[in-house]
Amino acid sequence: MQTSNLKSSTQKNVQEEIMNFITSRKSLQLSSLDPQGHPYASYAPFAIGSQCLYVLLSEVALHAVNLQVNPGASVLIIEDEDTASELFGRLRVNYRVEASQITHATPEYAIGVGLLFARHGKRIDDLSQLQDFHLFRLQPVGGRYVKGFGRAYDIKGASLNGDDISHLRDGHTKRDVA
Repeated sequence: MQTSNLKSSTQKNVQEEIMNFITSRKSLQLSSLDPQGHPYASYAPFAIGSQCLYVLLSEVALHAVNLQVNPGASVLIIEDEDTASELFGRLRVNYRVEASQITHATPEYAIGVGLLFARHGKRIDDLSQLQDFHLFRLQPVGGRYVKGFGRAYDIKGASLNGDDISHLRDGHTKRDVA
């Protein structure tokens, strides 16, 4: 698939769109690998950090254990079906991430839990006090932003809005009819 570089003003607009969209969502889809390498999909409420995402996960849930064993994962933040104008072209951003468990009683733990509390309320205070709940930083290592058909962007770099963004071209072509 061919890509084309964006003018800096267009890239800045797309980066703003990505951040506005992420900010409008409260949960993400999380795909992790279990210890045997089998995929496992789940979801979690999230908070936005400094170019990363934070999730608070219980080790009773498989996704927390999976991230402890294999930090490579995928995150999908997607428009609701009920509000999408086109089911097949829902607005979405997908990231390849590296997960890091944040140690309790560290400055980053306080920051992550604080961001989650600001976004999701008192439930975070309750959950963060439980021993089986762990804070994870999900650090993007690249991704894709899709606004609809013919409007997909490759996100490069270790940030939520991309250090560099390019428009994907030539993705949809009709099949030859025999």
